[in-house]
Amino acid sequence: MTEQPSADAWQRVDAYLTDALVGHDPVLDAAIAAQREAGMPAIEVAPVNAKLLHLLARLAGARRVLEVGTLGGYSTIWLARSLPPGGRVVTIEAEPAHAAVARASIDRAGVGDRVDILVGLGADVLPTLVGGEPFDLVFIDADKESNTVYLDWAAQLGRPGTVVVVDNVVRGGAVADPAAQTSQILGVRAGLEMLAADPRFDATALQTLDAKGWDGVAIALVA
Repeated sequence: MTEQPSADAWQRVDAYLTDALVGHDPVLDAAIAAQREAGMPAIEVAPVNAKLLHLLARLAGARRVLEVGTLGGYSTIWLARSLPPGGRVVTIEAEPAHAAVARASIDRAGVGDRVDILVGLGADVLPTLVGGEPFDLVFIDADKESNTVYLDWAAQLGRPGTVVVVDNVVRGGAVADPAAQTSQILGVRAGLEMLAADPRFDATALQTLDAKGWDGVAIALVA
């Protein structure tokens, strides 16, 4: 009989998929260890989701990637590894201490020459990128209250065909619970509503069950 997706079941499946399709990399493990040692929150993407980001960037032929929310640099390393020669990741981190941990891990991974870490609030840093080459993929994984701000800049700094990925859009099911009215949930809903209504985007979203629990990811193309 098919097992229902209890926490034990989905964690077992996630571990199986991670072992089978992602594997374990000492450099990436060291990045997570450095993040934990620094006391940073354990909110980096799960390995299977990081591999998805990596593959999306490759499928898009991305040469320039924008990441909003660096944290400890785990997803940044995955994105940097997806790039062809001459490619670049620009990643934005609000906390200087987090950015320092990320820089050390990114350099240790051997991809520091293709990653620019910009320190500051996304809403302040993103306008400074106007006038540069458009980004081919944008990964949004920062404060959820600002999702609409980040999506607007993703459209402005991208081009037709730019892939936009927004993490943490299900929030343990709370996104569909009318009683859930926290600022994070309201921000996630506003972002999804923007993806649905704004003609600059064509989007969908998927629920996920992985090492981080029940959540989801939205994926869009810039029109």
